[in-house]
Amino acid sequence: MVLFRPRRVGVLVAAALLAAPPALATAYPTKPIRLIVPFPPGGGTDVIARAIAPRLTQYLGQPIVIDNRGGANSNIGTDLAAKAPPDGYTLLMVTANLTINVSLYKNLPFDVVRDFAPITELAASAFVLVTHPTVKANNVRELIELAKAPGARLNYASNGNGSPAHIAAEMLKTHAKIDVTHVPYKGSGPAVTDLMGNHVQMMFGSMASTLPYVKAGRLKALGVTSAKRATAAPELPTMIESGLKGFEITTWYGMFAPRATAMPIVRRVQAEAVKTINEPDLRQFFAGQGLEVVGSTPEAYAALVKAEIAKFADVVKASGAKPD
Repeated sequence: MVLFRPRRVGVLVAAALLAAPPALATAYPTKPIRLIVPFPPGGGTDVIARAIAPRLTQYLGQPIVIDNRGGANSNIGTDLAAKAPPDGYTLLMVTANLTINVSLYKNLPFDVVRDFAPITELAASAFVLVTHPTVKANNVRELIELAKAPGARLNYASNGNGSPAHIAAEMLKTHAKIDVTHVPYKGSGPAVTDLMGNHVQMMFGSMASTLPYVKAGRLKALGVTSAKRATAAPELPTMIESGLKGFEITTWYGMFAPRATAMPIVRRVQAEAVKTINEPDLRQFFAGQGLEVVGSTPEAYAALVKAEIAKFADVVKASGAKPD
Protein backbone atom coordinates (compact mmCIF):
# COMPACT_ATOMS: atom_id res chain seq x y z
CA MET A 1 0.00 0.00 0.00
CA VAL A 2 2.80 2.37 0.85
CA LEU A 3 4.34 1.88 -2.59
CA PHE A 4 1.20 3.15 -4.31
CA ARG A 5 0.53 6.10 -1.99
CA PRO A 6 2.61 8.71 -3.97
CA ARG A 7 0.76 7.78 -7.19
CA ARG A 8 -2.62 8.18 -5.47
CA VAL A 9 -1.60 11.55 -4.05
CA GLY A 10 -0.52 12.66 -7.52
CA VAL A 11 -3.87 11.61 -8.99
CA LEU A 12 -5.75 13.51 -6.30
CA VAL A 13 -3.68 16.67 -6.86
CA ALA A 14 -4.24 16.51 -10.61
CA ALA A 15 -7.98 16.03 -10.10
CA ALA A 16 -8.09 19.01 -7.77
CA LEU A 17 -6.35 21.21 -10.32
CA LEU A 18 -8.74 20.15 -13.06
CA ALA A 19 -11.69 20.98 -10.81
CA ALA A 20 -10.33 24.40 -9.83
CA PRO A 21 -12.25 27.43 -11.13
CA PRO A 22 -10.65 28.97 -14.26
CA ALA A 23 -10.07 32.22 -12.35
CA LEU A 24 -7.78 30.35 -9.98
CA ALA A 25 -5.95 28.56 -12.79
CA THR A 26 -5.32 31.66 -14.89
CA ALA A 27 -5.36 35.27 -13.68
CA TYR A 28 -6.19 38.14 -16.03
CA PRO A 29 -4.34 40.21 -16.97
CA THR A 30 -0.77 38.98 -16.66
CA LYS A 31 0.84 41.14 -19.36
CA PRO A 32 0.37 44.53 -21.08
CA ILE A 33 -2.90 45.16 -22.94
CA ARG A 34 -2.96 46.75 -26.38
CA LEU A 35 -5.69 49.32 -26.95
CA ILE A 36 -6.08 49.93 -30.67
CA VAL A 37 -7.18 53.45 -31.59
CA PRO A 38 -8.17 53.34 -35.28
CA PHE A 39 -7.34 57.01 -35.82
CA PRO A 40 -4.09 59.02 -35.94
CA PRO A 41 -2.69 60.54 -32.73
CA GLY A 42 -4.21 63.82 -31.56
CA GLY A 43 -7.83 63.24 -32.57
CA GLY A 44 -10.77 63.04 -30.19
CA THR A 45 -10.70 59.24 -29.88
CA ASP A 46 -6.97 59.25 -29.20
CA VAL A 47 -7.30 61.99 -26.57
CA ILE A 48 -9.95 60.04 -24.69
CA ALA A 49 -7.99 56.77 -24.90
CA ARG A 50 -4.90 58.45 -23.48
CA ALA A 51 -6.94 60.10 -20.75
CA ILE A 52 -8.32 56.82 -19.41
CA ALA A 53 -5.26 54.61 -20.03
CA PRO A 54 -3.22 55.58 -16.91
CA ARG A 55 -6.12 55.00 -14.50
CA LEU A 56 -7.25 51.83 -16.26
CA THR A 57 -3.65 50.62 -15.98
CA GLN A 58 -3.86 51.05 -12.21
CA TYR A 59 -7.14 49.18 -11.90
CA LEU A 60 -6.16 46.28 -14.15
CA GLY A 61 -2.61 46.06 -12.84
CA GLN A 62 -1.02 45.94 -16.29
CA PRO A 63 0.04 48.70 -18.73
CA ILE A 64 -2.49 49.84 -21.34
CA VAL A 65 -0.49 50.44 -24.52
CA ILE A 66 -2.09 52.77 -27.09
CA ASP A 67 -1.66 51.54 -30.66
CA ASN A 68 -2.74 54.15 -33.24
CA ARG A 69 -3.76 52.47 -36.50
CA GLY A 70 -5.46 55.19 -38.53
CA GLY A 71 -6.76 54.98 -42.07
CA ALA A 72 -9.88 54.30 -44.14
CA ASN A 73 -12.17 56.12 -41.72
CA SER A 74 -11.16 53.79 -38.84
CA ASN A 75 -11.59 50.56 -40.82
CA ILE A 76 -7.90 49.56 -40.88
CA GLY A 77 -7.46 49.54 -37.12
CA THR A 78 -10.89 48.03 -36.58
CA ASP A 79 -10.09 45.13 -38.91
CA LEU A 80 -6.81 44.57 -37.08
CA ALA A 81 -8.69 44.28 -33.79
CA ALA A 82 -11.30 41.95 -35.29
CA LYS A 83 -8.58 39.51 -36.31
CA ALA A 84 -6.60 39.68 -33.04
CA PRO A 85 -6.50 36.71 -30.65
CA PRO A 86 -9.57 36.81 -28.37
CA ASP A 87 -7.52 36.61 -25.19
CA GLY A 88 -8.26 40.01 -23.65
CA TYR A 89 -4.89 41.48 -24.60
CA THR A 90 -6.19 43.40 -27.61
CA LEU A 91 -9.00 45.91 -27.12
CA LEU A 92 -10.46 48.49 -29.50
CA MET A 93 -11.60 52.07 -28.88
CA VAL A 94 -14.47 52.89 -31.22
CA THR A 95 -16.74 55.81 -32.04
CA ALA A 96 -20.25 56.16 -33.43
CA ASN A 97 -18.89 56.38 -36.97
CA LEU A 98 -18.34 52.62 -36.86
CA THR A 99 -22.10 52.04 -37.04
CA ILE A 100 -22.29 54.44 -39.99
CA ASN A 101 -19.45 52.69 -41.82
CA VAL A 102 -21.54 49.53 -42.00
CA SER A 103 -23.77 51.27 -44.55
CA LEU A 104 -21.17 53.63 -45.99
CA TYR A 105 -18.74 50.91 -47.16
CA LYS A 106 -19.93 48.05 -49.36
CA ASN A 107 -17.33 45.43 -48.52
CA LEU A 108 -16.01 45.83 -44.98
CA PRO A 109 -13.52 43.08 -44.06
CA PHE A 110 -15.28 42.59 -40.71
CA ASP A 111 -18.80 42.41 -39.34
CA VAL A 112 -19.41 44.83 -36.48
CA VAL A 113 -22.01 42.63 -34.78
CA ARG A 114 -20.50 39.21 -35.53
CA ASP A 115 -16.80 39.92 -34.97
CA PHE A 116 -16.80 41.97 -31.76
CA ALA A 117 -17.76 41.65 -28.12
CA PRO A 118 -19.06 45.02 -26.88
CA ILE A 119 -17.55 46.02 -23.53
CA THR A 120 -18.97 49.42 -22.61
CA GLU A 121 -20.05 52.77 -23.95
CA LEU A 122 -17.75 55.16 -22.13
CA ALA A 123 -19.20 58.57 -22.94
CA ALA A 124 -21.44 60.36 -25.41
CA SER A 125 -21.98 63.88 -26.66
CA ALA A 126 -24.68 65.66 -28.57
CA PHE A 127 -23.92 67.73 -31.62
CA VAL A 128 -24.71 71.43 -31.63
CA LEU A 129 -26.45 72.98 -34.61
CA VAL A 130 -24.55 76.22 -35.16
CA THR A 131 -24.73 78.96 -37.77
CA HIS A 132 -22.79 82.02 -38.73
CA PRO A 133 -24.06 85.00 -36.67
CA THR A 134 -25.40 86.72 -39.80
CA VAL A 135 -27.84 83.90 -40.55
CA LYS A 136 -31.30 85.32 -39.83
CA ALA A 137 -32.56 82.49 -37.64
CA ASN A 138 -32.52 82.40 -33.86
CA ASN A 139 -33.92 78.90 -33.45
CA VAL A 140 -34.35 75.68 -35.40
CA ARG A 141 -37.85 76.51 -36.63
CA GLU A 142 -36.68 79.84 -38.06
CA LEU A 143 -33.74 78.12 -39.77
CA ILE A 144 -36.10 75.65 -41.42
CA GLU A 145 -38.33 78.49 -42.60
CA LEU A 146 -35.29 80.30 -43.96
CA ALA A 147 -34.15 77.19 -45.85
CA LYS A 148 -37.60 76.80 -47.39
CA ALA A 149 -37.83 80.42 -48.54
CA PRO A 150 -37.77 80.98 -52.33
CA GLY A 151 -34.23 81.34 -53.63
CA ALA A 152 -32.66 80.24 -50.33
CA ARG A 153 -29.13 78.90 -50.59
CA LEU A 154 -27.67 77.46 -47.42
CA ASN A 155 -24.47 75.43 -47.33
CA TYR A 156 -23.53 73.22 -44.40
CA ALA A 157 -20.08 72.02 -43.40
CA SER A 158 -19.07 68.66 -41.99
CA ASN A 159 -15.81 67.06 -40.95
CA GLY A 160 -16.03 64.52 -43.77
CA ASN A 161 -18.33 62.39 -45.90
CA GLY A 162 -20.16 59.81 -43.82
CA SER A 163 -19.14 61.40 -40.53
CA PRO A 164 -21.76 61.60 -37.76
CA ALA A 165 -21.91 65.37 -38.31
CA HIS A 166 -22.68 64.81 -42.00
CA ILE A 167 -25.36 62.26 -41.15
CA ALA A 168 -26.90 64.64 -38.59
CA ALA A 169 -27.34 67.30 -41.29
CA GLU A 170 -28.85 64.74 -43.67
CA MET A 171 -31.28 63.77 -40.91
CA LEU A 172 -32.26 67.44 -40.64
CA LYS A 173 -32.90 67.58 -44.39
CA THR A 174 -35.12 64.50 -44.15
CA HIS A 175 -37.02 65.49 -41.00
CA ALA A 176 -37.55 69.12 -42.01
CA LYS A 177 -37.90 68.50 -45.75
CA ILE A 178 -35.37 71.16 -46.66
CA ASP A 179 -32.55 71.31 -49.20
CA VAL A 180 -29.14 72.48 -48.00
CA THR A 181 -25.82 71.77 -49.73
CA HIS A 182 -23.08 69.68 -48.18
CA VAL A 183 -19.50 70.97 -48.10
CA PRO A 184 -17.18 68.30 -46.61
CA TYR A 185 -13.90 69.18 -44.93
CA LYS A 186 -10.89 67.18 -43.78
CA GLY A 187 -11.68 67.52 -40.10
CA SER A 188 -13.76 69.70 -37.80
CA GLY A 189 -11.09 72.40 -37.42
CA PRO A 190 -11.18 73.61 -41.04
CA ALA A 191 -14.98 73.29 -41.09
CA VAL A 192 -15.43 75.52 -38.05
CA THR A 193 -12.93 78.03 -39.42
CA ASP A 194 -14.83 78.36 -42.70
CA LEU A 195 -18.12 78.62 -40.84
CA MET A 196 -16.78 81.54 -38.81
CA GLY A 197 -15.62 83.08 -42.09
CA ASN A 198 -19.15 82.72 -43.51
CA HIS A 199 -17.94 80.53 -46.38
CA VAL A 200 -20.61 78.08 -45.20
CA GLN A 201 -23.65 79.01 -43.16
CA MET A 202 -24.29 76.13 -40.77
CA MET A 203 -23.06 72.83 -39.40
CA PHE A 204 -23.53 70.24 -36.70
CA GLY A 205 -20.38 70.41 -34.59
CA SER A 206 -19.10 68.84 -31.40
CA MET A 207 -19.55 70.80 -28.21
CA ALA A 208 -15.82 70.95 -27.63
CA SER A 209 -15.17 72.47 -31.06
CA THR A 210 -18.09 74.92 -31.21
CA LEU A 211 -19.23 76.11 -27.76
CA PRO A 212 -16.14 78.28 -27.11
CA TYR A 213 -16.91 80.21 -30.31
CA VAL A 214 -20.59 80.44 -29.40
CA LYS A 215 -19.64 82.01 -26.08
CA ALA A 216 -17.30 84.41 -27.90
CA GLY A 217 -20.10 85.48 -30.25
CA ARG A 218 -18.43 84.11 -33.37
CA LEU A 219 -21.04 81.39 -33.88
CA LYS A 220 -24.74 81.12 -33.03
CA ALA A 221 -26.13 77.93 -31.45
CA LEU A 222 -29.70 76.85 -32.20
CA GLY A 223 -30.09 73.41 -30.65
CA VAL A 224 -28.59 70.07 -29.64
CA THR A 225 -29.14 66.60 -31.07
CA SER A 226 -29.49 64.55 -27.87
CA ALA A 227 -32.78 63.19 -26.52
CA LYS A 228 -32.56 65.54 -23.54
CA ARG A 229 -30.81 68.84 -22.99
CA ALA A 230 -27.05 68.68 -22.63
CA THR A 231 -25.41 69.37 -19.29
CA ALA A 232 -22.76 71.48 -21.02
CA ALA A 233 -25.39 73.74 -22.63
CA PRO A 234 -28.71 73.40 -20.75
CA GLU A 235 -30.05 76.59 -22.31
CA LEU A 236 -30.17 75.00 -25.77
CA PRO A 237 -33.33 73.12 -26.76
CA THR A 238 -33.15 69.68 -28.30
CA MET A 239 -34.08 69.11 -31.93
CA ILE A 240 -37.08 67.15 -30.63
CA GLU A 241 -38.20 70.13 -28.54
CA SER A 242 -37.81 72.22 -31.66
CA GLY A 243 -40.48 70.19 -33.43
CA LEU A 244 -38.45 67.43 -35.12
CA LYS A 245 -39.92 64.24 -33.68
CA GLY A 246 -37.45 61.40 -33.24
CA PHE A 247 -34.42 63.51 -34.15
CA GLU A 248 -31.63 62.14 -32.02
CA ILE A 249 -28.00 61.52 -32.89
CA THR A 250 -24.96 61.55 -30.63
CA THR A 251 -21.32 60.82 -31.05
CA TRP A 252 -20.12 58.25 -28.56
CA TYR A 253 -16.94 56.46 -27.55
CA GLY A 254 -16.75 52.87 -26.43
CA MET A 255 -14.65 49.74 -26.16
CA PHE A 256 -14.79 46.43 -28.00
CA ALA A 257 -12.91 43.14 -27.75
CA PRO A 258 -12.64 40.41 -30.40
CA ARG A 259 -15.86 38.38 -30.47
CA ALA A 260 -14.69 35.13 -28.79
CA THR A 261 -13.14 36.93 -25.80
CA ALA A 262 -14.28 35.18 -22.62
CA MET A 263 -17.16 36.93 -20.87
CA PRO A 264 -15.37 37.04 -17.48
CA ILE A 265 -12.61 39.06 -19.18
CA VAL A 266 -15.15 41.35 -20.87
CA ARG A 267 -16.90 41.98 -17.56
CA ARG A 268 -13.61 42.62 -15.74
CA VAL A 269 -12.55 45.24 -18.29
CA GLN A 270 -16.03 46.78 -18.24
CA ALA A 271 -16.06 47.06 -14.45
CA GLU A 272 -12.63 48.68 -14.31
CA ALA A 273 -13.41 51.02 -17.22
CA VAL A 274 -16.58 52.19 -15.48
CA LYS A 275 -14.64 52.86 -12.29
CA THR A 276 -12.09 54.77 -14.33
CA ILE A 277 -14.49 57.15 -16.06
CA ASN A 278 -16.32 57.85 -12.80
CA GLU A 279 -13.22 59.13 -11.05
CA PRO A 280 -13.80 62.83 -10.27
CA ASP A 281 -10.90 64.08 -12.39
CA LEU A 282 -11.98 61.97 -15.37
CA ARG A 283 -15.59 63.13 -15.06
CA GLN A 284 -14.30 66.70 -15.04
CA PHE A 285 -12.21 65.98 -18.12
CA PHE A 286 -15.18 64.54 -20.00
CA ALA A 287 -17.35 67.49 -19.00
CA GLY A 288 -14.70 69.82 -20.40
CA GLN A 289 -14.99 67.97 -23.72
CA GLY A 290 -18.78 68.34 -23.71
CA LEU A 291 -19.16 64.62 -23.01
CA GLU A 292 -21.61 62.85 -20.70
CA VAL A 293 -20.19 59.84 -18.83
CA VAL A 294 -22.15 56.65 -19.58
CA GLY A 295 -20.48 53.39 -18.48
CA SER A 296 -23.04 50.93 -19.89
CA THR A 297 -23.16 47.16 -19.50
CA PRO A 298 -21.97 44.96 -22.39
CA GLU A 299 -25.61 44.03 -23.09
CA ALA A 300 -26.81 47.64 -23.22
CA TYR A 301 -23.89 48.61 -25.42
CA ALA A 302 -24.60 45.74 -27.82
CA ALA A 303 -28.22 46.90 -28.10
CA LEU A 304 -27.08 50.47 -28.83
CA VAL A 305 -24.72 49.33 -31.59
CA LYS A 306 -27.43 47.26 -33.31
CA ALA A 307 -29.97 50.08 -33.05
CA GLU A 308 -27.52 52.63 -34.46
CA ILE A 309 -26.64 50.40 -37.43
CA ALA A 310 -30.33 50.08 -38.29
CA LYS A 311 -31.03 53.79 -37.78
CA PHE A 312 -28.20 54.99 -39.97
CA ALA A 313 -28.78 52.56 -42.85
CA ASP A 314 -31.68 54.54 -44.30
CA VAL A 315 -30.03 57.90 -43.64
CA VAL A 316 -26.80 56.94 -45.41
CA LYS A 317 -28.76 55.59 -48.37
CA ALA A 318 -30.90 58.73 -48.66
CA SER A 319 -27.89 61.03 -48.33
CA GLY A 320 -25.93 59.37 -51.12
CA ALA A 321 -22.83 59.65 -48.92
CA LYS A 322 -19.67 58.07 -50.32
CA PRO A 323 -16.35 57.38 -48.58
CA ASP A 324 -13.73 60.12 -48.94
